[in-house]
Amino acid sequence: MASTPILLLTAIPEEFIAIEKHLKISKRTLLWHQFSCIEGTLFGKKVVATITGLGKVSAAITSQQLISAYHPQAIILTGAAGGLAPDLSVGDVVVSRDCLQHDVDIRTFGFPRGTLAITMEESMIWRILKADERLRKLALSTKGTKHRIREGRILTGDQFFTTAHRTDFQYLTDELNGDAIDMEGAAVAQVCYANKVPFVIIRTISDKANDTATQDFSKVKTTITHNSLAVIKSILMSP
Repeated sequence: MASTPILLLTAIPEEFIAIEKHLKISKRTLLWHQFSCIEGTLFGKKVVATITGLGKVSAAITSQQLISAYHPQAIILTGAAGGLAPDLSVGDVVVSRDCLQHDVDIRTFGFPRGTLAITMEESMIWRILKADERLRKLALSTKGTKHRIREGRILTGDQFFTTAHRTDFQYLTDELNGDAIDMEGAAVAQVCYANKVPFVIIRTISDKANDTATQDFSKVKTTITHNSLAVIKSILMSP
């Protein structure tokens, strides 16, 4: 198992370019005939890195394709998220304690919001998807970034939230206790659960999911890249 790679996934091209610059590349292929997928060594560990594409379906397809091809020992998903918790500032890092898909809603059948009823067997009804404890602790121990790092719950859905689009905002925090919100994390986590692959999600807060969200996101890409590389280094350089 130790000889299998760690998958590094991001939806942000700038992050992938930064990883590519640091990685000693041994092989390059195309994923979906579009995204560059690179294999090699990074901080002493065997890795495979690529871009997931935006949204839950793209991220899930990419994750499953690479899990099937490489049988990885773990997946690290990095990138950006909107901040929901009031104590989070732009530039802070949230390490997933757990995650769930906030836009899955089968409450009419008696399930709480976010429940994934793969089948009606109890073992296949998932909701809160927990990150790997070891990966989470390594991420939380990261040095080399001036921004705050804390764990939290990441909510995932196929929306980029601003105040204008949030007609029903309160359930994200009041009901689901979300700290940050993204468009890929819990979808990748679901694929990892199905394949029994350890995972952790690393999200830099790019905005506060409000009226200035789109402008804030474009300004903070350098910070996102720096934070992600620092956390990846912390995990990969561990014994």
